[in-house]
Amino acid sequence: HLPETWLSLQTGSSQTLVGLSRCKTMSSFVVPVIDVHNDNFKELWPAMVVALKTASFIAIDTELSGLGNRKSLLAESVEDRYKAICHAARSRSILSLGFACYKKIENKAADSYLVQVYNLTLLCSEEYIIEPQSVHFLVQHGFDFNKQYANGIPYLKGNNKAASDYHGVHIRALFTELLRARKPLVLHNGLIDMAFLYQSFYAHLPEQLATFTADLSEMFPVGIYDTKYVTEFELRLTASYLEYAYKKCKLDNSRALTSGADGPHVQVEFCQYGGHMSSFVDFRACPDVASSEGQTEICSRFSAFGWCPNGTQCSLSHDTDLIVLQDEMNKEDKRKKRKRQRNKKKGGDVVEDTSIFEGAPQNKIPHMEIDVQENSVNEPSANETDEHKNCSSVTTSNVTAPDIVNNAESMDQDAMKKTVISSPQKKKPDTGTHRAGFDAFMTGFIFAHSYAIDRKTEAIANESEPAEPEAEQLLSSCLNKVYLSGKSVPLIIVKSTFSKSSKAHLQKMEMLWGTRK
Repeated sequence: HLPETWLSLQTGSSQTLVGLSRCKTMSSFVVPVIDVHNDNFKELWPAMVVALKTASFIAIDTELSGLGNRKSLLAESVEDRYKAICHAARSRSILSLGFACYKKIENKAADSYLVQVYNLTLLCSEEYIIEPQSVHFLVQHGFDFNKQYANGIPYLKGNNKAASDYHGVHIRALFTELLRARKPLVLHNGLIDMAFLYQSFYAHLPEQLATFTADLSEMFPVGIYDTKYVTEFELRLTASYLEYAYKKCKLDNSRALTSGADGPHVQVEFCQYGGHMSSFVDFRACPDVASSEGQTEICSRFSAFGWCPNGTQCSLSHDTDLIVLQDEMNKEDKRKKRKRQRNKKKGGDVVEDTSIFEGAPQNKIPHMEIDVQENSVNEPSANETDEHKNCSSVTTSNVTAPDIVNNAESMDQDAMKKTVISSPQKKKPDTGTHRAGFDAFMTGFIFAHSYAIDRKTEAIANESEPAEPEAEQLLSSCLNKVYLSGKSVPLIIVKSTFSKSSKAHLQKMEMLWGTRK
């Protein structure tokens, strides 16, 4: 039960009073994201565990050191795709992990949530591959590699190599607490994320996809939800990359809320962290969706896929607000619109073909190697060609990390500047995206909004008030359906009668629950 004004938060040996920030409207607000690193991990451990245990559902996102070649990740055979993802998860690493815990608030509207968001900076203690294009993208969006190598939370991949997964304060133990919480897990385009989570914090990935899905179905018995699948097949939005889907859902929710229409609407509340806790918080601004007064010519590649290889050097607009508003003005069929966007002329010049990005997981494209020949549709300049040639993989370990960080700094010095701190107690709100913690918040909001729409639709069909189902019935039409890029059907997370769970998974289940599943 939540007190009216204050929440007592136990962190380490101290107790902190945390205020609840009430969001009366959903048009503009600031999301506090708790920055977790090796120095404060133990102190924040109790609060993170409580957040996991008391959540109604948990949204997760990752930032990765790379994924490898796009072709293998989009192979026609899903089994071949899985093998490529396994290779990536075993040879690359998770750089940061974000999770957002959405807890339904008692004695309030069914779609009111208290949200706690954490962003964990991690450092794999083994050698791993880091791809320059991933470094470049992350640096452009403010990822601090100096901080990661100096203060990342260490972890070892695969099966147990050091301390037990079930005791102590370390990242593998936190993942165990996530499993013990038995909450719905929400991701966006989540197959790659789940493979990396499994390999990094649980056990060595099984060789067969059917074994992997069997393990996942028992690890998360309440269900796995993929908001990429939700936006594509349920909401049927014009675009489904994370930032677009979030802003569209937020805009629709805000309009429904302010119009006073009947039916469920998502409302969120956040903690106001006082004292020294405030020094751990990054404030992420979520302003109203508004049209741009300046640049109005939209980059069709970014509009369709949420990512452009030219990045900040692109002369066209990457304003997601403008893209959302323009799409709302256009009521034509989704497929016709995307085709027109790819082919329409910009200032007399034909826009470059976007087919090289078709079907790729949008939130992971920046971590993929892209062949130069595939990207040379309109004969790119020598500088563009050289940039892609330099995107070959290199192997790094903690010993060689400083050299890579120096290279990253030279790519974009301005992007490496840290967030300005206005006072020791409060940091300046950051309006950027592509941070694991904030991405997890956006993923959770899309799910909460979709769940509210689903309940309202069902109530209209039944001519009754929206029911309040059990946790395992949340958005049942999307339960355990994971989006597959370029496929018309999802991957079903289920234990088939023709498959078996992996040996490592059975051992862990026995340790977790005292019995084999």
